[in-house]
Amino acid sequence: MRKQEGTSIRRGTKNVFADLGFPAAETHLLKAELMSRVQDILEEKQLTQTEAARITGVSQPDLSRMLKGRFRDVSAERIMRMLTKLGCEVDIVVKPQGRKRAFDPIHLDAK
Repeated sequence: MRKQEGTSIRRGTKNVFADLGFPAAETHLLKAELMSRVQDILEEKQLTQTEAARITGVSQPDLSRMLKGRFRDVSAERIMRMLTKLGCEVDIVVKPQGRKRAFDPIHLDAK
């Protein structure tokens, strides 16, 4: 590919949403990563969107929309709950900046 005169290539960060100027980019990246895990589970369990919607309590059209990356109005907590309903355990680790050791993980399961 030829570089056009007047254009430049800049290396992005690890957060494409921040690079693109999205508001709340860190939250959007978190939700995208969680939805990626939902997609992985659906493929692993060979679930259809209809089956997954029934299990998670989300409508099939909403699940489809979320899997296509349109989840701005969906909370990270809701996606984590979907994961637990799909049989996953979710652990949240909080570690003060600059410390080697984290607090005990916060565990979220389907109970």
